[in-house]
Amino acid sequence: MINLLTGIESTASALDAERIRMDVISQNIANVNTTKGADGKPYQRQVVVFENVLRAQQDSDGGPSGPQSVQVARIQKDGRPARQIYSPGHPDADAHGMVAMPDINIHEEMVDMISSSRSYEANLAVVKNARAMAMQALSIVKH
Repeated sequence: MINLLTGIESTASALDAERIRMDVISQNIANVNTTKGADGKPYQRQVVVFENVLRAQQDSDGGPSGPQSVQVARIQKDGRPARQIYSPGHPDADAHGMVAMPDINIHEEMVDMISSSRSYEANLAVVKNARAMAMQALSIVKH
C-alpha cells in the first residue's frame, strides 16, 4: 500500500513533544512564587530534554530508512539554586528574614513558551500541507 502521508508520523511525535514542553513551561510559570513544595523546599524549575529517534528499519541497501521522530527523553530539574530574598514578613522567612524563592526568570519562560508555540505551529503547518498534497494526489488519480 502506498503511504501518502509519510511525514505525518514524525510530525505527530514532534507535536506531542512540544505539547509536553509547553505544559512544563506552564508549570514553571505557575510556580514562580512557590516557596514550599511537597518536599518542603522551593519549587525547582524543570526542563524538557528531547531525543531524536531513528527508526530501526533497514532498506534494501542496508541503510536506515523510515521516518525519524522526536520524543521526550526526560523531564529534569534545573540545577539552579534557589534565590534568597529579604522578606521578613513572609511566613516562610528564616530568623534573618530571608526567603528561598525558585530561581525562575519569567522572561526566559515566556521566550521558551513562544519558541515552543512556534515550533508547534510549524509542525501543524506541515500536517496541513501534507494533507492538502495527499488530497491533490488522490484527485489526480481519480481523473
